[in-house]
Amino acid sequence: MPGKPPLPTFIRGVAIWLTLLATAAWADVKLPTLELKDTRLANGLRVILVPDHGAPVYAINVSYNVGSRNERPGRTGFAHLFEHMMFEGSQNVGKGEHFILVLNNGGGMNGTTNEDRTNYFEELPKNQLDLGLYLEADRMRALNITQANFDNQRQTVQEERRQSIDNQPYGRADLDLDSLSYDNFAYKHSTIGSMADLDKATIQDVSEFFRTYYAPNNAVLTVVGDIDPNDALAKIKNYFEAIPAQAPPPKVDLSEESHYGERREVIYDSLARGPRIQMAYHVPPGNTPENYAVQELASILGQGQSSRLYQHLVKDKQLASQVNVFADARIGPSLFYISADPRPGVKVEDLEKGIDDEIAAVAKNGLTPEELAKAKTQLLRRFIEQRRSSLNTASLIGRYTIYFDDPNLINTVIDKQNAVTLDQLNAAAKKYLVRDQRAVVTTLPATSSAQAP
Repeated sequence: MPGKPPLPTFIRGVAIWLTLLATAAWADVKLPTLELKDTRLANGLRVILVPDHGAPVYAINVSYNVGSRNERPGRTGFAHLFEHMMFEGSQNVGKGEHFILVLNNGGGMNGTTNEDRTNYFEELPKNQLDLGLYLEADRMRALNITQANFDNQRQTVQEERRQSIDNQPYGRADLDLDSLSYDNFAYKHSTIGSMADLDKATIQDVSEFFRTYYAPNNAVLTVVGDIDPNDALAKIKNYFEAIPAQAPPPKVDLSEESHYGERREVIYDSLARGPRIQMAYHVPPGNTPENYAVQELASILGQGQSSRLYQHLVKDKQLASQVNVFADARIGPSLFYISADPRPGVKVEDLEKGIDDEIAAVAKNGLTPEELAKAKTQLLRRFIEQRRSSLNTASLIGRYTIYFDDPNLINTVIDKQNAVTLDQLNAAAKKYLVRDQRAVVTTLPATSSAQAP
């Protein structure tokens, strides 16, 4: 019998990195540098090609510079609606055929929307490069926008909202926390949009949104995998370069005025079976030294069972049954989230005091070099796991390009993370984890309204 085939080059490299993580300090681990070919077509489409011959596959990611931040009052949910509309067929691809063609050729596909960008992606065998490019180009050039498709997908989005928000415990709290935290409409409203706004939308609104934001000069096309960059670029020009550019979309003001005073809200949720407290602190935008510091702060405080809040609130004091901490990295002002559920019999206000006491201890006594080293190792491992696949790599490069105009951040982000010092970490905790700059949403079971704090 023939022996087992060798692992793809990149996967073997990942295995080596993970072994190094267990035996060496994070500063000694160096990731392979990706070679990026960064080109802009005549119509403004930015193309980034990354060859990786470790496996006979490729991933294509098309990121559009549009998210819910680009919406206006009374017209929310359009960015997310378009994520669905883009699978309804185009001039040469029938309704549902996009999925069929990709899946029948051994691939996978999807799309996602958030506040800052919308992306679409496929992963296919290397001999199907033309298929992925053709499908993405056809819907960028001539999406099939009809009243029937629009009505169908509007109902789909509304049902998704019912399932993921309206009929989920704590669903409203997640939306209200951002709304309470921000004054600027760009980040204040939810990506999924409101039922009323979706009901009021017209086919003309949808067509105008597509013309404005789904233009080649407002997109980044990233291809990562077993490709020849010159051959791939020639094919991309063939499929995409004739798509006309559009006038640049209006710029969005993401500035947020300083907040003075804590903001609070109590929600009575008939679906919740227990209380929950959620906090959000304002932190600087992504890809800044301060944001890299708060990423490590989030890891130290609440990511994993060795984190401070888990050890002190869940295990030692037994105030919480679970606690999570996350810091986002948006284009604009970002948020540092803390969420915790009190143990049965524990008052939610006692849990909140426990969280505040831990934050106060960090501000007073600071964090340790050992905690900083652990956080860097956790972030490095997470990044290595993301880099294991061509698809995740393509998505990361697309996001870095849309967010920060820096596709090469894929090669430098760990260096920036490693540059954070203990002094910067402690300074960030003192500066940003303050009550005057936070919003707090407390969810109580509807039957507990008489016990509201």
